[in-house]
Parts: sequence; structure tokens; C-alpha cells
Amino acid sequence: MKETFSSVAVFQYSAEAQIIKGRFEAEGIETFLVDNHTIDTDPLVSNAIGGVKLKVRCEDRNRALQVLESISKYSVDDEGAQITCPKCHSSKVELFTSVKSVKSFFFFCISFLVNALPMHIKREYHCAHCNNKFELK
Repeated sequence: MKETFSSVAVFQYSAEAQIIKGRFEAEGIETFLVDNHTIDTDPLVSNAIGGVKLKVRCEDRNRALQVLESISKYSVDDEGAQITCPKCHSSKVELFTSVKSVKSFFFFCISFLVNALPMHIKREYHCAHCNNKFELK
């Protein structure tokens, strides 16, 4: 039996998959998600079941992969402009969040106890080219 649909991407959380799904639909590519409801119910099982699968029709696979390649994997600012490293001026910059300070750890613990999102997280950018770590002001 021939497959009608093909997986083009896998995501840890359904929110990430929904963003790409919206982009595909804007490009006229019919998509659907697999295992998103299971992971929305219990996010801890994402790795166990292989994440949220984004599927497209087999005939749309190549076009979907082209759209995926056109999406920047690196950080952009609020206006959509590429963030550049202040040291080497590379645009290969990724955002990382951490709980390193005492204040961040305190808010993380309180948030965990009351089932809320952390209120204070340190956001740090890492340059993939020169490994420089920096914060945006």
C-alpha cells in the first residue's frame, strides 16, 4: 500500500509544530499533526513517543522541504531582523534561557510549586560562529 502522507519535520512541543503548520498552510500546503494532543496532555512523553510529527501529502513533500529550508533557524528581533553577534557580526545567533541566578532559581521553584510559567528567566544569546555569549539591551 502506497503512503499518502510523509513526515517532513518532528518537534518536541506542539506549539513549534503549529507555527510551521501555519506557514505551510499559508503556502497552500495541506498539513496535519500527529501525536500533538498526546504531548499537549503530557509534555513529558514527547521524547518517548518521538515528538509531534508534521505530515504533508507525498506530492507536496519537496515543496514543504523548500519552505522549511527558507525559515531561519537563528534568532530575529521583534521587527524580524536577524540578530547579529556584537563580536564577529555573524547572524548565526541562537537564544538560550537559563536559571542560573538566585533570583531566577527562586522564581523557578515558586512557579513549579504553583504550576505556573517561570516569571524570571535569564535570556542569553549564543553565537554559533565564535561562541560568544551576550544579552540584548
